[in-house]
Amino acid sequence: MGNTPRKLPDLFIQKLQKIIPNTHWDKALKAFSQEKPCTFRVNSLKASSRNLKEQLEPEGFKVENVLWYRDAFILRKGAQKDLEKTKAYLNGEIYVQGLSSMIPALILDPQPGEKTLDLAAAPGSKTTQLACLMKNQGVLTANDENPIRLEKLKANLDRQGASNVELLPPGDGGLVWKDRYETFDRVLLDAPCSSEGRFRADIPSTFGYWKDDTNRKMAKLQRRLFKSAVLSLKVGGTLVYSTCTFSPEENEGVLQSALETYGDALAVDKISIALPPHSQGLTGWGDLKFDPQVVHSVRILPTADVEGFFAVKLKKTKSVPTPEPWSQTTAQDLDVPVP
Repeated sequence: MGNTPRKLPDLFIQKLQKIIPNTHWDKALKAFSQEKPCTFRVNSLKASSRNLKEQLEPEGFKVENVLWYRDAFILRKGAQKDLEKTKAYLNGEIYVQGLSSMIPALILDPQPGEKTLDLAAAPGSKTTQLACLMKNQGVLTANDENPIRLEKLKANLDRQGASNVELLPPGDGGLVWKDRYETFDRVLLDAPCSSEGRFRADIPSTFGYWKDDTNRKMAKLQRRLFKSAVLSLKVGGTLVYSTCTFSPEENEGVLQSALETYGDALAVDKISIALPPHSQGLTGWGDLKFDPQVVHSVRILPTADVEGFFAVKLKKTKSVPTPEPWSQTTAQDLDVPVP
């Protein structure tokens, strides 16, 4: 499988070899030592992709269209610090954002006039993107528990002209459902995670916090937020769960817990939009076998331009009348040695 970056934790590499397809291994491994280019999307509330490209290129920037998202660009010539001095940036016509980070909102596909919840919203990259997709029509409710991050979110919303956003007071996302039970047509839970997709082998600070039990601890929080997302969603509504990590404990495992807990009240949808290189969800991890629906999730594979990511799309098929405890079996069994 080629040489492994020695600076990354050995256990992480061992796990990753069980997750990344062999055909993509060398490219993925190389990506952990590559600085990603600056990428951004056009704020369609204020500008058009064509006009913006025509505006930037005479200023000395070279931008490349992203094939799977017409409003996204890769900066191939010019520095991000200079891009952030342009009139387009200062006017909120563009938003600097990683390409993988743009995918969850595209999968959710909120429509103008709907009620949408962004459950862990700050600092606002996905919230502002959702507002664009909704064309500032309907109500987009955003929650985050960190007051400082919420202030950054508010500033980003103001600059981007996202006027249909309802900001909840700083609060625990795991409790949002109590005041908003089965309220929303669509819910995005881009969950706090171990951020393995952002590891850089040459920058130890990007992974110095990672330990043997990091994934298990994050999964506990993620399951709690997932529960709130399900209870906040209307019957017939759509939920997207995503993370910027590779860990099955935080991805397929959290999904498995939800499917066990809510049974046929949740169904995994196939993701049909265009995507960068990706693999399907795992069928199992160690001795655990996942529900067959789990394979319809996607894991974005790291490349020179794209970070690793995970996403799954679900439909709520019937009401969940009272909060149910999470399945204990899966939660405990996920704390197992690397297969």
